[in-house]
Amino acid sequence: MPAPKNTFKAALANQEPQIGCWLSFAEASAAELMATTGFDWLLIDGEHGPNDLRSIRDQLMVVDPSPSHAVVRVPYGEDWIIKQTLDAGAQSLLVPMVDTADQARALVRACRYAPEGVRGMGGAGSRVTRYGSIPDYVTTANEEICLLVQVETRLAMENLDEILAVDGVDGVFIGPADLSADMGYPGNYNAPEVQEAIANAIPRIRAAGKAAGILTLSLEGAKTHLDQGATFAAVGMDTLVLARAARALSAEVKGYLD
Repeated sequence: MPAPKNTFKAALANQEPQIGCWLSFAEASAAELMATTGFDWLLIDGEHGPNDLRSIRDQLMVVDPSPSHAVVRVPYGEDWIIKQTLDAGAQSLLVPMVDTADQARALVRACRYAPEGVRGMGGAGSRVTRYGSIPDYVTTANEEICLLVQVETRLAMENLDEILAVDGVDGVFIGPADLSADMGYPGNYNAPEVQEAIANAIPRIRAAGKAAGILTLSLEGAKTHLDQGATFAAVGMDTLVLARAARALSAEVKGYLD
């Protein structure tokens, strides 16, 4: 039995738009709820969300049986974190703060078993092999891992073409918040210079045969970036979805009292 087919990776390779949402609660029950809402992919945020390996594993357990695909953003691109996250059952990773092609090549190696990479061979008794019930996992897993690298600095944008040339990188995700800050516009993702940089990068990513990704928190932003050619777009965060709905409901009901 081989490693499970990564349908998200296949969809990206076919340039089929995938609409996603951020998971920031770090709670399996919230992830289970979000997995019923119809998003193509859900991002388990290990960089800014209050996650550890166990909470990531628990969210993978409830998202995996659903139609939504789980993508895990690790805190940073260290071999041991990538190894543990893959062994916990992740098939798709988003790695933040990738500035150079050398960093991207190191991440490809971290995601792959030898001789193509340096991923440790300790997964036989872990969740990723269904506790040893996928006998051919180690010989088939490399092709089913989806590696997405996050470019979010001016340096990364300068090195974008070199990063795109790295074999084994499936997609490049533009981090608009950090990019805008690095460009001198902290908190102003809509600054014209930032939007121009994004509008320039997305078609270049697509032209290189990679999937282009981005996070936006508005319908207008989603339309703009999808029209530019974004392949996988996150269009919200679970925490903000709840907060906005709750605030609107509170204000509406209290309005009856005025």
